[in-house]
Amino acid sequence: VQLQASGGGLVQAGESLRLSCTASGRTFSNYAMGWFRQVPGKEREFVAAMSWTGGTTDYADSVKGRFTISGDSAKNTVILQMNMLKPEDTAVYYCSIRTRPLPRDEFDYWGQGTLVTVSS
Repeated sequence: VQLQASGGGLVQAGESLRLSCTASGRTFSNYAMGWFRQVPGKEREFVAAMSWTGGTTDYADSVKGRFTISGDSAKNTVILQMNMLKPEDTAVYYCSIRTRPLPRDEFDYWGQGTLVTVSS
């Protein structure tokens, strides 16, 4: 399974960005897709996820009210709309997919990452 993310870039604080990710490859199941982010020297952290089975979404407290995850399971695509961006949102954002019935916070395939830089 390959994940291709796009949409990163450089913006000023308060502006918006939209990240997109599509999964492709051999036949696979798609239980959920999500986004994580990582700053150099720090651990990767959860940002948001969407479960197709329950139609539920989950967000990190730090992005609630500013970020919205959406997608289309039939197209294996997930979108992360990021509004009111802050300098602390600067990170490499990774798309992920859960193709097996794993625990809620586990994903088994990852994309290559897309850089989001927010200037103050």
